[in-house]
Amino acid sequence: MSNKSDNLRYHSEPVPGKISLNTTKSCETQSELSKAYSPGVADPCLEIKKDKLNSWKYTSKGNFVAVVSDGTAVLGLGNIGPDAAVPVMEGKAVLFKKFADIDGFPICLQDVFDSNGNTDCEKFIEVTKKLGPVFGGINLEDIAAPACFTVEKTLKEKMDIPVFHDDQHGTAIISIAAIKNALKLVDKKIEDCKFVINGAGAAGISCAELYLKAGAKIENFILCDIDGVIDKERKGLNPERQKFADAVNTNAKTLYDALKGADILLGVSVGKCISKDMIKQMAKDPIVFAMANPVPEIYPDEAIEAGAKVAGTGRSDFPNQVNNVLGFPGIFRGALDTRATNINIEMFLGASKALEELSTEKVTGPVLELLANAYPEDYKNNIFSGENPLKPEYVIPKPFDPRVVPRVAKYVAEAAMKSGVAQTAIDDLDEYEKSVYDRING
Repeated sequence: MSNKSDNLRYHSEPVPGKISLNTTKSCETQSELSKAYSPGVADPCLEIKKDKLNSWKYTSKGNFVAVVSDGTAVLGLGNIGPDAAVPVMEGKAVLFKKFADIDGFPICLQDVFDSNGNTDCEKFIEVTKKLGPVFGGINLEDIAAPACFTVEKTLKEKMDIPVFHDDQHGTAIISIAAIKNALKLVDKKIEDCKFVINGAGAAGISCAELYLKAGAKIENFILCDIDGVIDKERKGLNPERQKFADAVNTNAKTLYDALKGADILLGVSVGKCISKDMIKQMAKDPIVFAMANPVPEIYPDEAIEAGAKVAGTGRSDFPNQVNNVLGFPGIFRGALDTRATNINIEMFLGASKALEELSTEKVTGPVLELLANAYPEDYKNNIFSGENPLKPEYVIPKPFDPRVVPRVAKYVAEAAMKSGVAQTAIDDLDEYEKSVYDRING
């Protein structure tokens, strides 16, 4: 594990920051200079003036994503402000490039706050919606709830490019794939399962909403926050929480009581708030995903000792890491390649289908070699073995699995076309998946 001095050196040497701009065309001669700028640049400008969709043909828009934040809810750090959030947004740009060959550009907004230092939705939206001419997509990042719900919803309505708040939807997309695979191992159906979600912010609400789309029943959900169970007696709830409060079917008031007989626990809250005794009172073979970082609500080995059949975290040093890098690179790759005008629920489910599917496919050849190198302990423990490698320690793919982004992009592109948000068609999706694989791993 790296220490503070290593981390600071990584970000400051040999040059400050983690990203830079590279050109895609040669500009070494008088002729090339005249094409890159005056007078040759006038020709694509005029083509775009005739039809702004030509910007996808003549500019970098089709591979350019803005990573936009105001720094009000940076993971593990809280409201640190836009200046301090820049390294995180640069990091997101690194992941876009590494995993999907997408050019991400960090944009941290100042002066978009109210008098209390919270996100002013109107100001944030007004600035961000003006970015459309340059970027093919908007990745919203680290915006505190409840403002993040309004910001994303409004920008989706106002912009004709895809807008995606990863903190809301990334965990939801990946965790539902893991849950559906875990349910295969315990022989339960999602519509029969009792869910407890500890943490009712952006991630928790989005997870619950996507689980409903995957077949779960709203009356089987209990949402908890620092004050306990969110039920009909709570006052001042935002609409997202109120929906689940109105449907909850329990007399429980505390997280401890809520977990009695629960089949699935999702933690998106704070570290060490769940004990072995709380897991022991869950239903037979419970599924536990404790996602708080860097310290989970309960460590996976403790959850397993207490009776959990499948456990996962957001950490890379335990099995079943719910890492958002499994989602957003492939989602945006598929959205950009179809020139999608939106990233919708059908595309979310397409991404989760890809992750669910990959965990059950035999791992061979170059993929196995890469995973053996990236995860030597897992390889030694036969995590990737078998015609169907699905097992309690492997219900979702690993972040460095080279199949992930191409498969996610394929199903997202397919969903974009079927749901009517794609502006260009991909005729052969299998060939498209192969081309994305070659582009990233070639």
